[in-house]
Amino acid sequence: MNPTPAAALATSATSATSATSATSATSDHGAAGHTPYSAWLQTDALHSLQRPVSDHPGEYGFIIAAQVSELYWMLIIRDLQAAQGHLRAADLGAALGALQRAIAHHVPLNATWRSIAWMTPNDLLAILSRVGEAHGKDTALQGWTYRHMVYLLGIKQREHLQHFVPQPGRWAMLNDALSAPSLYDDVLAYLSRAGLAIPGALLDRDLAEPYVPHRQVEQAWRDIYANPGGNAGLVRLGETLADLAEAFTDWKYRHLMATRRTFGTRPAYFGTEGIAWLKPTLDELPFPELWSARSVIGEPPPGCPHHARG
Repeated sequence: MNPTPAAALATSATSATSATSATSATSDHGAAGHTPYSAWLQTDALHSLQRPVSDHPGEYGFIIAAQVSELYWMLIIRDLQAAQGHLRAADLGAALGALQRAIAHHVPLNATWRSIAWMTPNDLLAILSRVGEAHGKDTALQGWTYRHMVYLLGIKQREHLQHFVPQPGRWAMLNDALSAPSLYDDVLAYLSRAGLAIPGALLDRDLAEPYVPHRQVEQAWRDIYANPGGNAGLVRLGETLADLAEAFTDWKYRHLMATRRTFGTRPAYFGTEGIAWLKPTLDELPFPELWSARSVIGEPPPGCPHHARG
Protein backbone atom coordinates (compact mmCIF):
# COMPACT_ATOMS: atom_id res chain seq x y z
CA MET A 1 0.00 0.00 0.00
CA ASN A 2 1.31 3.39 -0.91
CA PRO A 3 1.70 5.72 2.07
CA THR A 4 -0.47 8.82 2.31
CA PRO A 5 1.21 12.17 1.65
CA ALA A 6 1.19 12.90 5.39
CA ALA A 7 2.76 9.54 6.16
CA ALA A 8 5.34 10.07 3.46
CA LEU A 9 6.23 13.48 4.91
CA ALA A 10 6.47 11.98 8.39
CA THR A 11 8.71 9.20 7.12
CA SER A 12 10.86 11.72 5.26
CA ALA A 13 11.09 13.94 8.32
CA THR A 14 12.05 10.96 10.48
CA SER A 15 14.75 9.96 8.02
CA ALA A 16 16.06 13.54 7.81
CA THR A 17 16.08 13.80 11.60
CA SER A 18 17.98 10.54 11.88
CA ALA A 19 20.47 11.70 9.26
CA THR A 20 20.87 15.04 10.98
CA SER A 21 21.35 13.36 14.34
CA ALA A 22 23.97 11.07 12.88
CA THR A 23 25.76 13.99 11.26
CA SER A 24 25.59 16.01 14.48
CA ALA A 25 26.90 13.09 16.47
CA THR A 26 29.76 12.73 14.04
CA SER A 27 30.49 16.48 14.16
CA ASP A 28 30.31 16.55 17.96
CA HIS A 29 32.53 13.52 18.18
CA GLY A 30 35.03 15.10 15.79
CA ALA A 31 35.05 18.36 17.74
CA ALA A 32 35.40 16.70 21.15
CA GLY A 33 31.80 17.37 22.11
CA HIS A 34 31.62 20.97 20.90
CA THR A 35 29.06 22.54 18.64
CA PRO A 36 30.65 24.23 15.62
CA TYR A 37 30.00 27.61 17.31
CA SER A 38 31.74 26.71 20.56
CA ALA A 39 34.55 24.89 18.75
CA TRP A 40 35.24 27.90 16.56
CA LEU A 41 35.02 30.51 19.32
CA GLN A 42 36.46 28.32 22.09
CA THR A 43 33.69 29.41 24.43
CA ASP A 44 34.47 26.81 27.10
CA ALA A 45 38.05 28.05 27.32
CA LEU A 46 36.93 31.67 27.13
CA HIS A 47 34.54 31.38 30.07
CA SER A 48 37.11 29.56 32.19
CA LEU A 49 39.50 32.53 32.14
CA GLN A 50 37.72 34.64 34.79
CA ARG A 51 39.11 33.65 38.18
CA PRO A 52 38.11 36.14 40.89
CA VAL A 53 40.11 36.17 44.10
CA SER A 54 37.55 38.10 46.17
CA ASP A 55 33.85 37.80 46.86
CA HIS A 56 33.18 41.37 45.69
CA PRO A 57 30.36 41.42 43.10
CA GLY A 58 32.32 43.82 40.87
CA GLU A 59 35.47 41.77 40.44
CA TYR A 60 34.08 39.51 37.73
CA GLY A 61 32.98 42.54 35.73
CA PHE A 62 36.34 44.23 36.24
CA ILE A 63 38.14 41.15 34.92
CA ILE A 64 35.82 40.91 31.90
CA ALA A 65 36.27 44.61 31.06
CA ALA A 66 40.05 44.29 31.25
CA GLN A 67 40.13 41.07 29.21
CA VAL A 68 37.91 42.59 26.52
CA SER A 69 40.29 45.57 26.40
CA GLU A 70 43.21 43.22 25.90
CA LEU A 71 41.45 41.57 22.96
CA TYR A 72 40.63 44.88 21.31
CA TRP A 73 44.19 46.13 21.76
CA MET A 74 45.40 43.08 19.89
CA LEU A 75 42.86 43.76 17.14
CA ILE A 76 44.19 47.31 16.87
CA ILE A 77 47.79 46.06 16.79
CA ARG A 78 46.97 43.70 13.93
CA ASP A 79 45.33 46.44 11.88
CA LEU A 80 48.09 48.97 12.57
CA GLN A 81 50.62 46.42 11.36
CA ALA A 82 48.44 45.71 8.32
CA ALA A 83 48.34 49.43 7.55
CA GLN A 84 52.13 49.57 7.78
CA GLY A 85 52.45 46.71 5.30
CA HIS A 86 50.07 48.37 2.85
CA LEU A 87 51.91 51.70 3.08
CA ARG A 88 55.19 49.94 2.33
CA ALA A 89 53.50 48.35 -0.69
CA ALA A 90 52.22 51.79 -1.81
CA ASP A 91 48.60 50.67 -1.43
CA LEU A 92 47.06 53.71 0.23
CA GLY A 93 43.48 52.47 -0.16
CA ALA A 94 44.17 49.25 1.71
CA ALA A 95 46.15 51.15 4.37
CA LEU A 96 43.21 53.48 4.94
CA GLY A 97 40.87 50.51 5.26
CA ALA A 98 43.07 48.97 7.96
CA LEU A 99 43.29 52.28 9.82
CA GLN A 100 39.53 52.73 9.70
CA ARG A 101 39.12 49.27 11.25
CA ALA A 102 41.52 50.29 14.03
CA ILE A 103 39.42 53.40 14.65
CA ALA A 104 36.22 51.34 14.74
CA HIS A 105 37.76 48.97 17.32
CA HIS A 106 38.12 51.93 19.69
CA VAL A 107 34.35 52.40 19.93
CA PRO A 108 33.62 49.20 21.90
CA LEU A 109 37.05 49.41 23.56
CA ASN A 110 36.31 52.84 25.01
CA ALA A 111 32.80 51.75 25.98
CA THR A 112 34.19 49.08 28.32
CA TRP A 113 34.75 51.80 30.91
CA ARG A 114 30.97 52.06 31.32
CA SER A 115 30.86 48.53 32.73
CA ILE A 116 32.87 49.56 35.78
CA ALA A 117 31.93 53.24 36.01
CA TRP A 118 29.61 52.48 38.95
CA MET A 119 32.54 51.55 41.19
CA THR A 120 33.46 53.74 44.16
CA PRO A 121 36.84 53.76 45.93
CA ASN A 122 35.37 51.29 48.44
CA ASP A 123 34.60 48.84 45.64
CA LEU A 124 37.93 49.07 43.83
CA LEU A 125 40.08 48.92 46.97
CA ALA A 126 38.22 45.84 48.19
CA ILE A 127 39.12 44.10 44.93
CA LEU A 128 42.70 45.32 44.55
CA SER A 129 43.63 44.41 48.11
CA ARG A 130 42.74 40.77 47.42
CA VAL A 131 44.45 40.82 44.03
CA GLY A 132 47.63 42.02 45.72
CA GLU A 133 47.43 39.20 48.26
CA ALA A 134 46.88 36.58 45.54
CA HIS A 135 49.20 37.78 42.77
CA GLY A 136 51.48 40.50 44.17
CA LYS A 137 51.66 44.21 43.53
CA ASP A 138 50.11 45.09 40.19
CA THR A 139 50.22 48.06 37.85
CA ALA A 140 48.53 48.72 34.54
CA LEU A 141 52.00 49.55 33.19
CA GLN A 142 52.61 45.79 33.03
CA GLY A 143 50.11 45.35 30.19
CA TRP A 144 52.31 44.31 27.28
CA THR A 145 49.53 44.46 24.67
CA TYR A 146 48.81 48.12 25.44
CA ARG A 147 52.52 48.95 25.42
CA HIS A 148 52.98 47.30 22.02
CA MET A 149 50.09 49.35 20.63
CA VAL A 150 51.56 52.56 22.06
CA TYR A 151 54.93 51.83 20.46
CA LEU A 152 53.20 51.24 17.12
CA LEU A 153 51.51 54.63 17.50
CA GLY A 154 54.96 56.20 17.78
CA ILE A 155 55.14 56.94 21.51
CA LYS A 156 58.50 55.32 22.21
CA GLN A 157 59.49 55.21 25.89
CA ARG A 158 62.28 52.79 26.66
CA GLU A 159 61.80 53.10 30.44
CA HIS A 160 58.61 51.08 30.31
CA LEU A 161 60.54 47.96 29.33
CA GLN A 162 61.62 47.57 32.97
CA HIS A 163 58.08 46.53 33.90
CA PHE A 164 58.38 43.37 31.76
CA VAL A 165 61.57 41.93 33.22
CA PRO A 166 59.48 39.16 34.87
CA GLN A 167 58.33 38.18 31.33
CA PRO A 168 61.55 37.75 29.31
CA GLY A 169 59.68 36.73 26.16
CA ARG A 170 57.46 39.79 26.26
CA TRP A 171 60.41 42.01 27.14
CA ALA A 172 62.22 40.81 24.00
CA MET A 173 59.11 41.30 21.85
CA LEU A 174 58.58 44.83 23.13
CA ASN A 175 62.27 45.66 22.74
CA ASP A 176 61.96 44.65 19.09
CA ALA A 177 58.82 46.79 18.73
CA LEU A 178 60.63 49.72 20.33
CA SER A 179 63.36 49.55 17.69
CA ALA A 180 61.02 48.92 14.75
CA PRO A 181 59.28 51.57 12.62
CA SER A 182 56.09 52.95 14.10
CA LEU A 183 53.02 53.60 12.00
CA TYR A 184 54.06 57.25 11.75
CA ASP A 185 57.53 56.26 10.53
CA ASP A 186 55.87 54.38 7.69
CA VAL A 187 53.58 57.34 7.00
CA LEU A 188 56.58 59.67 6.74
CA ALA A 189 58.39 57.22 4.46
CA TYR A 190 55.26 57.04 2.28
CA LEU A 191 55.05 60.85 2.13
CA SER A 192 58.72 61.00 1.17
CA ARG A 193 58.19 58.55 -1.70
CA ALA A 194 55.21 60.66 -2.76
CA GLY A 195 57.52 63.62 -3.25
CA LEU A 196 57.03 65.51 0.04
CA ALA A 197 60.10 67.10 1.64
CA ILE A 198 60.64 64.77 4.60
CA PRO A 199 64.14 65.16 6.14
CA GLY A 200 66.29 62.12 5.52
CA ALA A 201 67.62 62.31 9.07
CA LEU A 202 64.13 61.50 10.37
CA LEU A 203 63.87 58.43 8.19
CA ASP A 204 67.32 57.14 9.18
CA ARG A 205 67.28 57.96 12.89
CA ASP A 206 67.43 55.55 15.84
CA LEU A 207 63.80 54.42 15.91
CA ALA A 208 64.00 53.36 19.56
CA GLU A 209 64.45 56.96 20.64
CA PRO A 210 61.46 59.26 21.25
CA TYR A 211 60.31 61.01 18.10
CA VAL A 212 61.16 64.73 17.98
CA PRO A 213 58.76 66.81 15.84
CA HIS A 214 60.33 68.59 12.87
CA ARG A 215 59.27 71.86 11.24
CA GLN A 216 59.72 70.41 7.73
CA VAL A 217 57.24 67.63 8.47
CA GLU A 218 54.76 70.23 9.69
CA GLN A 219 55.31 72.11 6.42
CA ALA A 220 54.74 68.90 4.46
CA TRP A 221 51.33 68.48 6.08
CA ARG A 222 50.57 72.14 5.38
CA ASP A 223 51.47 71.63 1.72
CA ILE A 224 49.22 68.57 1.53
CA TYR A 225 46.22 70.45 2.89
CA ALA A 226 46.96 73.52 0.75
CA ASN A 227 45.95 71.48 -2.32
CA PRO A 228 43.11 69.23 -1.14
CA GLY A 229 41.98 68.49 -4.69
CA GLY A 230 45.36 67.37 -5.91
CA ASN A 231 46.22 65.61 -2.64
CA ALA A 232 42.84 64.03 -1.87
CA GLY A 233 44.34 60.69 -0.84
CA LEU A 234 46.93 62.25 1.44
CA VAL A 235 44.36 64.57 3.02
CA ARG A 236 42.22 61.51 3.70
CA LEU A 237 45.26 59.82 5.25
CA GLY A 238 45.80 62.85 7.50
CA GLU A 239 42.18 62.92 8.63
CA THR A 240 42.14 59.18 9.26
CA LEU A 241 45.26 59.48 11.39
CA ALA A 242 43.61 62.35 13.28
CA ASP A 243 40.57 60.15 13.96
CA LEU A 244 42.84 57.38 15.23
CA ALA A 245 44.72 59.75 17.54
CA GLU A 246 41.45 61.12 18.91
CA ALA A 247 40.10 57.65 19.63
CA PHE A 248 43.32 56.69 21.41
CA THR A 249 43.28 59.90 23.46
CA ASP A 250 39.63 59.34 24.34
CA TRP A 251 40.59 56.01 25.94
CA LYS A 252 43.33 57.73 27.95
CA TYR A 253 40.91 60.42 29.12
CA ARG A 254 38.40 57.78 30.25
CA HIS A 255 41.20 56.00 32.09
CA LEU A 256 42.09 59.23 33.85
CA MET A 257 38.47 59.90 34.87
CA ALA A 258 38.00 56.32 36.08
CA THR A 259 41.10 56.78 38.24
CA ARG A 260 39.72 60.03 39.63
CA ARG A 261 36.46 58.32 40.57
CA THR A 262 37.86 55.17 42.12
CA PHE A 263 41.33 56.05 43.34
CA GLY A 264 41.58 59.78 43.89
CA THR A 265 45.10 61.04 44.56
CA ARG A 266 46.43 57.92 46.28
CA PRO A 267 49.92 56.74 45.33
CA ALA A 268 49.58 54.36 42.40
CA TYR A 269 52.37 53.91 39.87
CA PHE A 270 55.53 53.14 41.86
CA GLY A 271 54.65 55.67 44.51
CA THR A 272 53.52 58.39 42.11
CA GLU A 273 50.00 59.70 42.56
CA GLY A 274 47.87 58.15 39.81
CA ILE A 275 46.25 61.30 38.45
CA ALA A 276 49.58 63.14 38.36
CA TRP A 277 51.02 60.23 36.37
CA LEU A 278 48.18 60.03 33.88
CA LYS A 279 47.46 63.69 33.13
CA PRO A 280 50.67 64.30 31.11
CA THR A 281 49.89 61.27 28.91
CA LEU A 282 46.96 63.20 27.42
CA ASP A 283 49.53 65.44 25.73
CA GLU A 284 51.32 62.44 24.19
CA LEU A 285 49.54 62.77 20.85
CA PRO A 286 50.49 60.42 18.03
CA PHE A 287 51.50 62.08 14.74
CA PRO A 288 52.52 65.42 16.35
CA GLU A 289 53.11 67.54 13.23
CA LEU A 290 49.69 66.59 11.91
CA TRP A 291 48.33 68.51 14.91
CA SER A 292 50.77 71.41 15.04
CA ALA A 293 50.16 72.02 11.33
CA ARG A 294 46.53 72.86 12.15
CA SER A 295 47.77 76.26 13.27
CA VAL A 296 49.11 77.06 9.79
CA ILE A 297 46.72 75.19 7.47
CA GLY A 298 44.41 77.52 5.61
CA GLU A 299 44.36 81.27 5.11
CA PRO A 300 41.82 83.19 7.21
CA PRO A 301 39.98 85.66 4.94
CA PRO A 302 39.96 89.42 5.62
CA GLY A 303 37.51 90.22 8.36
CA CYS A 304 38.04 86.90 10.11
CA PRO A 305 39.22 87.46 13.71
CA HIS A 306 42.06 85.05 12.99
CA HIS A 307 43.26 86.95 9.94
CA ALA A 308 46.93 87.85 10.20
CA ARG A 309 47.46 91.52 10.85
CA GLY A 310 50.34 93.42 9.39
